[in-house]
Amino acid sequence: MPTKLHFLLKSTIVVASIATGLFAQAQTSWPGTASVKVIVPFSSGGASDVLTRTLSQRLQDKIGGNWVVENRTGAGGNIGMEAVKSAAPDGTTISSATIGTLSINQFLFAKLPYDPAVDFEYVSKIWENCNAFVVAPNNPARNVKEFLDWAKQRPKGVNFGSAGVGTTPHLAGELFRARTGIQAVHIPFRGAAQSMPALMAGDTDFAIDNIASYTPLIKSGKVRALAVTCPERWPTMPEVPTMAEAGVPDFVVTSWGAFVLPKGTPAAIATKLSQAIAELAADPALKAKYLEIGAIIKPTSPKETADFAASERVKWREVVRISGAKLD
Repeated sequence: MPTKLHFLLKSTIVVASIATGLFAQAQTSWPGTASVKVIVPFSSGGASDVLTRTLSQRLQDKIGGNWVVENRTGAGGNIGMEAVKSAAPDGTTISSATIGTLSINQFLFAKLPYDPAVDFEYVSKIWENCNAFVVAPNNPARNVKEFLDWAKQRPKGVNFGSAGVGTTPHLAGELFRARTGIQAVHIPFRGAAQSMPALMAGDTDFAIDNIASYTPLIKSGKVRALAVTCPERWPTMPEVPTMAEAGVPDFVVTSWGAFVLPKGTPAAIATKLSQAIAELAADPALKAKYLEIGAIIKPTSPKETADFAASERVKWREVVRISGAKLD
């Protein structure tokens, strides 16, 4: 005859099973009719913001929910990342993170309010783009070798500009200096609105900067592209060689973005979101839209995304050390 204890244990198991089933069902049906906030840690109108908004609208159409993109700026992206870290782990808050916030900032800032390796659930890379090695139109160099020869002949060396200390253009320039052995001084500006005109005027000698930003200047002849820093030639600029083809091996510098969730968000939600991004990435129209903005849509699995960010940290830790850059 069943005992009272046996009855209680059986009832507990049944209740637990029902709760587990309902929880799994809730995860599978995510996002349902919920509002999903995607935090971009940078200002509106930039490449990261535009690419995120484009994808978020497609995700809303594909899997439902009400997707809202919010710009939470400041401290090199750290403020937006901290907001996501502190959010409820229920799939209603996502960070559109970047190479800076996931693989560089921890080596730049004296104190980071989050740990990119442990405070988030990784979902998928969402975009990748390239940098271009560009010089002023009056520079005599027509390729990277000629530029290096020219630079080494200048008694005081050369200089390069960027939109600020710790940005990927700054760090890429420092890496180029270290790899090629030239004398080069970094000149930080308060954004691309200042650094780009300086290069066009010949006030700086070179830049290794975002290809999306510089494409109009390259196409109009206001600057000259000598190489690109991606593994293969860039689709919209097939005539420009890669750094490896130009004679600088092992110099791949790409910018990228990824979706991450607060730590503890159920794996089923991360997987569903990752799979939805992968399916959308196969759409030729979305591929073309991303390329028009200046990026390639690049989906990865949650594990692949976490592993990639970790491998990038190894590289950028060394680059930050070489640069000597530090931020408060």
